[in-house]
Amino acid sequence: MALNGEVGIWSRIHPTALSLFRRSLSYFPLSYSFSFDHPISIRFCTRQPVRVFHMEVAGSDSDGSEFKNADEMWRQHTGDDNKKTQWYRDGVSYWEGVEASVDGVLGGYGHVNDADVKGSEAFIQTLFSELFVDGGIGRHLVALDCGSGIGRVTKNLLIRYFNEEFTPDAGRYDVIWVQWCIGHLTDDDFVSFFKRAKIGLKHGGFFVLKENIARSGFVLDKEDRSITRSDIYFKELFSRCGLHLYKSKEQRGLPKELFGVKMYALVTDMPKKRSKTQVNRPAIIK
Repeated sequence: MALNGEVGIWSRIHPTALSLFRRSLSYFPLSYSFSFDHPISIRFCTRQPVRVFHMEVAGSDSDGSEFKNADEMWRQHTGDDNKKTQWYRDGVSYWEGVEASVDGVLGGYGHVNDADVKGSEAFIQTLFSELFVDGGIGRHLVALDCGSGIGRVTKNLLIRYFNEEFTPDAGRYDVIWVQWCIGHLTDDDFVSFFKRAKIGLKHGGFFVLKENIARSGFVLDKEDRSITRSDIYFKELFSRCGLHLYKSKEQRGLPKELFGVKMYALVTDMPKKRSKTQVNRPAIIK
């Protein structure tokens, strides 16, 4: 049965990356209709220059090779246009062989879906109460599900809170949700994506990024061409994107053999603290 609403995103990222995002995990499509019988449409954009930074965190890959820092790893795997194109093509090849189901997109751990959704819902309810007047009650809310894959997050969480109608205008979205997909982007494409996407946030809106977390540095999975970043790695990238970390929370209830998972609420400007006025407080009549 088709769900009501549409989700979409626009981005200046590597053109081959966009072909990856069309697959069973359609990362950052420019327009993705959330009625499952509708096609995905994508418009390609050219890349824009990105300022060079140096990420001084050591890491390793799935073969056990070690890197002094992230820059060394990125130079080896995406150091020129041909390597970068191959990086995304390898990702395409991997996901073409994955079943488009909850169990498939969760790597055989479909049973963690309920814990994931409950953790996300508790986090977003906290953000509503802190960032939106009256917790967003009575407000027409619009969300964007990036890397929506088979629609698992929208179907189980976002559709219950947002009236989703895809209109790619500036200042359109209250929440832009990015989960388990940003690891396929190189650092420069990560920064480029968020710099473009934040234009779509309404005043007072926010991003939620939910991702696997490495204990330190980073871990490169050479099979699916994804990188698991550490908390400090993410925070450095957030700074490059011009975003502020408002709140973060660890996901609970997942199997111990998996990477830890963390949720980040990101804002373009830190909200002012609300005055703690006391209303309807009992007082002595004078």
